[in-house]
Amino acid sequence: MMRRHNRRRSERPARSWPAIPWPVLGMLAGLLAVTGGTYAGGAWLLNRPIETIQLRAPFQRVSAIQLEALMEPHARAGFVDVDLDAARRELMALPWVASAQLRRRFPGTLEVEIREQQPIARWGERGLLSAGGRLFLPEDLRALPELPRLMGPPGTEAEVVQRYFAVQEQLQHRGLSVDEVLLDDRGAWSFRTSKGLEVRLGTHGIDERIARFFEAQDRALTYLSGEVDYVDMRYPNGFAIGWRAAGDRQPAAAGEGRPRG
Repeated sequence: MMRRHNRRRSERPARSWPAIPWPVLGMLAGLLAVTGGTYAGGAWLLNRPIETIQLRAPFQRVSAIQLEALMEPHARAGFVDVDLDAARRELMALPWVASAQLRRRFPGTLEVEIREQQPIARWGERGLLSAGGRLFLPEDLRALPELPRLMGPPGTEAEVVQRYFAVQEQLQHRGLSVDEVLLDDRGAWSFRTSKGLEVRLGTHGIDERIARFFEAQDRALTYLSGEVDYVDMRYPNGFAIGWRAAGDRQPAAAGEGRPRG
């Protein structure tokens, strides 16, 4: 007869932690309090007031006083809390600012670096255009009378600038420059040279008409530049000339047919 033997599992004694004396507990609590105070104090030190606004770029159209006045409210937020994105947006809203970068420099400096707009032309009566076709509206244009004048319907700034560059390149090879480029509401193009010669191009085939004008310029118009008021390139097989001398001279057509758009 088989007997069953019931084996009891050995029970492990419960783990006990050594008792910590009350003085040690007090020291630990004090250490935690000091550590928390250090973090809080460190955050306060980092967010100290900004004492210096450093302008790092040379500029001619934007004044240092204007920039400092714009940045002062942001600087009062503190070294950590200053909103660089908001400050940059305000800088970019200034007419003459093309780009702006802001950086913190510990312990209390805000660096401001801007790049000014480089206008290549006037736009209408009040605006200026950058090389990329960006329109901006400064308060005073009297200091830039030498810039060429471009005009066109709203939203055509980049297109007009592109046409200006194309014509200007051709004229520079001939010792001339663009004085005016106009795109009217009907889509008709014209430009005026630094010699006062107006070139009427119409609404279509503009590149081909510009090429024909410069061919005529090289062959004959160079010798008549003091006498010609305008050249109308809208004729299919040639062009028409308007003379400057009022008298009894009439526009002379150097081609056949009527002008087209």
